[in-house]
Amino acid sequence: MKEVRKQIVAMAEPEYQEFSAGLLPGTENILGVRLPNLRKLAKQIVKSDGSSLPDWRSFERMETYYFEEIMLQGFVLGYVKVSGKAACEELLSYIAAFVPKIDNWSVCDSFCSSLKFTREYQERVWQFLKPFLHADKEYEVRFGIVMLLFYYIEDKYIDEVLDILKSRRHEAYYVKMAVAWTLSMCYVKYEKKVEAILAEKELDEFTHNKTIQKICESRQIEVEKKKKIRQLKFASL
Repeated sequence: MKEVRKQIVAMAEPEYQEFSAGLLPGTENILGVRLPNLRKLAKQIVKSDGSSLPDWRSFERMETYYFEEIMLQGFVLGYVKVSGKAACEELLSYIAAFVPKIDNWSVCDSFCSSLKFTREYQERVWQFLKPFLHADKEYEVRFGIVMLLFYYIEDKYIDEVLDILKSRRHEAYYVKMAVAWTLSMCYVKYEKKVEAILAEKELDEFTHNKTIQKICESRQIEVEKKKKIRQLKFASL
């Protein structure tokens, strides 16, 4: 970790640290390293034989201190090559150990977007995600929901995805925002299904209105459809 930390610290930018800290209130130990630089280092660790940098398995077991070290561990898992059932199960075990380290939306969402092996092992990962979707902790639930957003908005899973989104009641802000974001992305492909949920007022008021807001912010949706969907907002008393 000393060598990894040395490289991370060398890439830190004070101005970017200030910018990042502003986006992540409550997150400590941010150095200010841009994500492309962390991704590049993650690829080097995945390819490492353990001489100049730790091999990826050793790195995942190391204690972290900086925000960027946690982010880097997530990226490393995203770049691990998966070939076969045994490799998939091993990687899932490391992912399960990593998820409790997530304590902000940035690590959560960047980590999820990196786990592209999910597309090849979709059904196995679907089963893996279910406990997180029903967990109590804010970022464990957000992890599960954002994974649905990236990898499961398609015909085979959409009805189950929507059932989860409209029934999963959690008071945490970043869970509700993840549900709204995911529903807005579902609307792009499955307009009528999402519109029905909104018309029937099947969400809590905050999530309902945030979903409509995110739909209206999307550049993928026509103006006329946005006008129609705005009419489904909860009216403030």
